[in-house]
Amino acid sequence: MSKFLELEDVTAASCCAPLSGPILDEDEAAELARVFKALSDPVRLRLLNLIAASEGGEVCVCDLTTPFDVSAPTISHHLKVLRQAGLITGDRRGTWVYYRPVPTAITRLSTLFTLPHLTPPPELVGLDEEA
Repeated sequence: MSKFLELEDVTAASCCAPLSGPILDEDEAAELARVFKALSDPVRLRLLNLIAASEGGEVCVCDLTTPFDVSAPTISHHLKVLRQAGLITGDRRGTWVYYRPVPTAITRLSTLFTLPHLTPPPELVGLDEEA
């Protein structure tokens, strides 16, 4: 059963303008490149998915090692990259660290690829499926 991360609507915020909107400055482009670089690894992408889909909104690092065919130190490295990119956050509780997604970072990524000027009008949506 898939679970979805609840996303906050931040489309009005200037930090989350779509790529089709205002031109990115150098700092914004560098920050986004760092985030996309973090997501460019299949293990990190799966880790983010597992964390975002976890019941209760967080997951123990002890539950993140078994789905992968890599060592625990490698998982720790990937988690560190995701943390540095601002996609996840974690809290140490005793021996374990519990990770959860950063909703505003995930929402920001989701709003980047909206192309409002290319969205077909509602009356044309679904016409291709009828043909």
